[in-house]
Order: sequence, then structure tokens, then C-alpha cells
Amino acid sequence: MGIIKISDFIHDELRVASDAYCRSINAQAEYWLRIGRLAEQNPHLSYTEITQQLLTPQPATADKEQP
Repeated sequence: MGIIKISDFIHDELRVASDAYCRSINAQAEYWLRIGRLAEQNPHLSYTEITQQLLTPQPATADKEQP
């Protein structure tokens, strides 16, 4: 696990979203990062299609985290 620096504005936005979705601030940030990464990797997909990918079980791998 690492630490990233974010602006106060983004932190405030994370706090609001995390309260609305009953997630921790870290979980909300990770969710947004995952959505953003998938959106960049798959620019042809809609938000709905991206969230469907997140809901689809992924095969387990020995090294889940990648640099």
C-alpha cells in the first residue's frame, strides 16, 4: 500500500461521495481510480459497461497488484 497526494478539493469531493455511497474515503478513491483506469483502457465503453466489468468476477491471479 502506498500514499498518494491529492488536492484538498478532490479530498473534499471524495468525502462527500464516500458518505453518499457508505464507503471509506480510501475505498471511494480506489473505486474512482479503477473506473478511470478502465475508462482510459477502454474508451469505447460507457460508464454502465465499465461498472458491469467491475461487477464481473475476475479470475484470481498470484500477483494481483501490478506496478
